Formats: sequence, C-alpha cells, structure tokens
Amino acid sequence: MMLIRFGFDIEFELPAACVVTCMLYTHPSVSRSLLEPDDLKVYPNLPVHTYWDSYGNRCGRIVAPAGPLQLTNDSLLEDSGRPDFAALDARQLPVEALPDETLLYLLSSRYCEVDRFSNLAWQLFGSTPEGWMRVQAVCDWVHQHVTFNYKLTHPSKSAWDVYNEQVGVCRDFQHLAITLCRCLNIPARYATGYLGDIGVPLSADPMDFSAWFQVYLNGRWYDFDARNNVPRIGRILMATGRDAVDVALTTSFGTADLKKFVVWTDDVTGKTKP
Repeated sequence: MMLIRFGFDIEFELPAACVVTCMLYTHPSVSRSLLEPDDLKVYPNLPVHTYWDSYGNRCGRIVAPAGPLQLTNDSLLEDSGRPDFAALDARQLPVEALPDETLLYLLSSRYCEVDRFSNLAWQLFGSTPEGWMRVQAVCDWVHQHVTFNYKLTHPSKSAWDVYNEQVGVCRDFQHLAITLCRCLNIPARYATGYLGDIGVPLSADPMDFSAWFQVYLNGRWYDFDARNNVPRIGRILMATGRDAVDVALTTSFGTADLKKFVVWTDDVTGKTKP
C-alpha cells in the first residue's frame, strides 16, 4: 500500500463581491481511502454551502466579498500503489443492454461533437476488436496524432479543433478520445483529479490537476488516458461529467483574477503516519 499526500493552494483577487462555485473535493468513490478529512478551507473565513450535482460530484458554493479569496486543502489517502487496472477482455455491451444512466455518455456535448466524427470513427476503428482493445486503439491513435503543448490551446477548444490542429493539453486529448468512443457506441465520460509523478520521471512543469476519461465496459467504468497512454499510479478522482464543462474546478459569477495556483500529489509512504 502507498500513502499519498495531496492538496492545493489557489488564490484569487475579486474586484467586486461575487459567488464562486467549486468542485475541489475528492469524488465520493474515493472517500473510504481517505485517512484525513477532505475539507475545503476558505480565507477569509467564509461559509461553504455544499451540494451534489446531477453527476454525483460534491460541490461548494461561496458568497465572497471583494478582495482576496484563498481556497486550500491538504489531505492524506491510502492507495493500492498499483498502476491503472487493465481488463483486456472487458466486453462492450450493445446499446440495448446499456443501463439507462449511461446513454447520456453516447451523445454530443459542448466539447465532444459526436455527429462530426461518426464516419471517421468507424473508418478508423470499425475493424478493431470490440471492447477494451477498441478503446485502447482509440487512445493509441489520439496519443500518436496529438502533440502536448500548454501554449497552443484555448478554453473553447473542442474535439473537432483538436483533430484539425493536432495539438493541445490533457483535456484536449481526452475530449477527442471520448468523442471517438461515443461514435463507436461506447459510453465515455470526462474525469478530472490528481495525478502526480509517482512511478514515472519527474516532470519539469509545475504540478496541475489532470484529466483522463472513463468508459463503460462489462458493467463498470474503467480509466483510460489518451495523453499519457500508459498505466499510471496514484490517480485520485475528483469529478466526472460529459466533458470539461461539467467538472470546472472553479466558476465565478463575476470577475476573479487568479493570483496563485499550486497543486501537490506526493508519495509519502514511510514518511507520514495516518
């Protein structure tokens, strides 16, 4: 087993009072692995109204005055220490056998234009084996055709833009892979959370939250990652939704200027006692 310390320190400057919503908690599926509370701390000391969105994510709402606003968290989690689980024989269910709640993840959404990709998806992957291997073929293709570059993306970039520009950040890789999977009648949803450099060479880039995606095969959701495209250790899920729109980490209903953004996800096994 492995102990992972994770958290963030995010600061805004608000020119005027506004409401800020956030999705900065761990996902309910992670709760039994927590060894310390997963509590959002707000400075100045403001009440946080918590609620659950329609996708089952835990959210917070803050009524903040003008001035600085700091959101922080620091917690500890027990992880298996194993890489992402691979179920090579996981079966793809026919659409008529899918649970009702998964059908939403076959449709177009803001960043995933299924209607634009249908013919292309079947041309590229129609001859691949159904199930896990078909999803992996999608990941391989996206990973090979899209280049990672922080400077060459923009907030409104959709899967169609990624396909044509062939460059983007982690969320762009996932949006393209999600769209192609949906075209192939495989329910696919966007996921966001922590993913540190555990078991891989340390990155020179500052730590950030990460995006990956999940597909519904054989009666459950599995993690895939078109950007990294290798099994990774220590994913900590925060939220899932149709695409990045549904899992925005913070949303301000007014101007909020970002002043600080620090994220950490560290293996502290043997260094910290629960």
